Parts: sequence; structure tokens; C-alpha cells
Amino acid sequence: MSRPLAVLRPEPGNAATAQAIEALGRRAIRLPLFRIVPLAWDAPSATEHDALILTSANAVRQAGAALQAYATLPVHAVGAATAAAARAAGLHVVATGDSDGQALLDAAERAGVRRALLLTARDRAVAGHAVLSTIRAVYASEAIEAVDAALLAGTVALVHSPRAARRLAMLAEDRGAIAVAAIAPAVAQALGTGWRAVAVAERPDDAATIAAALSLADA
Repeated sequence: MSRPLAVLRPEPGNAATAQAIEALGRRAIRLPLFRIVPLAWDAPSATEHDALILTSANAVRQAGAALQAYATLPVHAVGAATAAAARAAGLHVVATGDSDGQALLDAAERAGVRRALLLTARDRAVAGHAVLSTIRAVYASEAIEAVDAALLAGTVALVHSPRAARRLAMLAEDRGAIAVAAIAPAVAQALGTGWRAVAVAERPDDAATIAAALSLADA
């Protein structure tokens, strides 16, 4: 019997992932662990920077009208979803990464970026980098308190961030009853041990994470 897939990421990504799973004829349980909220932030001048770094599509969605001040800056986006959100917002994407934020910044440095602006989350994996001259937190991921963790038993949970992995580990009543598909090795590492099974996506994107989850759902 195929196990249902529990989608833990916040909205609007939760609905997008669940719909992709359902389009494959599989059952998705929508169980976001966090909600995304915008933060007030002061926007530095675009002339002080030579690039805009985006490590999440949420930064694009939550930055507000001030984002348009950076329409002339070349954008380095962490992945295809972030790049698509940036283009939809009228930004000029010149590079799209296929790994994590650290790899994106390393690639930007090799491309000659020296004074980049990073728009990101309040809680983030990247604390600093040689190419960054300014970091602004434009959104926060706040924990949803009323999560029915009992729904996780017998599922394959899709985990998209180290923070979500740590929260899942805290909430899980019986790790042995839950399999986990992690979007990246760092996410799998944050889970700890004791899970029924863990699979890591071949690429750090949603489609690959769903594929990893399906490999566990039918095992």
C-alpha cells in the first residue's frame, strides 16, 4: 500500500507541492509547520551594490514595493522557483543556482560579484559571505503552534529546510513510523536519527524531493 505524502513547507509552497503530488494520483496531507510573514526593512540604495542575491522565492514575495528599486541589478537566484518569482516581479536574473545558498554565493564570487545585497529570511542558513556588503531580512518564518503531529504517522514527510527538519524531529511522536524525503543533505543531517527511512533528493528542488518521497512511499 502506498503511503501518503505529508507536505510540511509553508504556504504558498505547500499548496503547490500538494497539487503536484495530487496530479500524480497520490494523496497529499497538507501540514505546514510555519507561516511566512513580511518584515519591515529599510532598503539600501541600489547604487551601493553590484548584484542582488535571492535565496528564496519568499524574499521576492514579501519584500514589497521596495523591491522595484533593484530592477537594474543583476540577480543571482538560488533555484528555478526563485528565479521564476524574480522574473515575474520584473527583475533581471543572470544566474540560477542548482544547489544551496552557500554554493550560489560562491558562484557569484567567481563571476566577479563584490558588493551584493542579500534579501533573505530572519532565520537563515547563510550568515555572511565575502561577496555580501548588505543583508536585509524581509520576511520571517513563524512556527504554527497547532500542528496535529498524529497525522504524520505512516506518512512520508517532505522536508524543505534544516529548520523544518529540526521542528519535525521535535514534533514527531514516533520517528520510526515516519519516512522522510529531504531536499538536500544538510536537511537530512538536521533530522537526526530514528526515522523509518530517509531519502535525499537528487537535486535541491521540489520535483526531485517529491520523487524521493515517492521512492519511500512505495517501499
